[in-house]
Amino acid sequence: MINEEERNLKKDAADFGKKAELNTIIGKGTTIEGSIKLQNSLRVDGKIKGNVNTPESIVVGKDGEINGEITVGNAVVGGKVEGKIEAKGKVVLESKSSFSGEMITAKLVIDEGAFFDGQCTMSDNNRERKSVPKFKPYSTEEKEERTTVQASTFNED
Repeated sequence: MINEEERNLKKDAADFGKKAELNTIIGKGTTIEGSIKLQNSLRVDGKIKGNVNTPESIVVGKDGEINGEITVGNAVVGGKVEGKIEAKGKVVLESKSSFSGEMITAKLVIDEGAFFDGQCTMSDNNRERKSVPKFKPYSTEEKEERTTVQASTFNED
């Protein structure tokens, strides 16, 4: 019988592409200190204190914790991450997850109930970035002018 978490993992793997092959698992109760570099996907149900680098996907299970920099293709976070995530594709923060730090990704999904404390930069290298002008509030005079123009528009019968 497939539990809900396994079903979600299969759905997430489908979202990330069929080539994703999960062959490295850090189990619950395991703590690793240091950097990890992989060629395939990684699932973390234990703890990592250090950096993780893989061109594929990382799945942080509900009991998983990472404190460090994560450089990946895609990420699904169900547990706790503190530090930085840099994903070329998509980051999903599941409903009971916690993220604190800096994030750079092309796509971001934050489920209701997830905790996000930090900064996110949306960047897709395949698309041309357009600069967005900084928000500038109207001055008092500009507000009065806009109100007068709008009001006179409605009174023209």
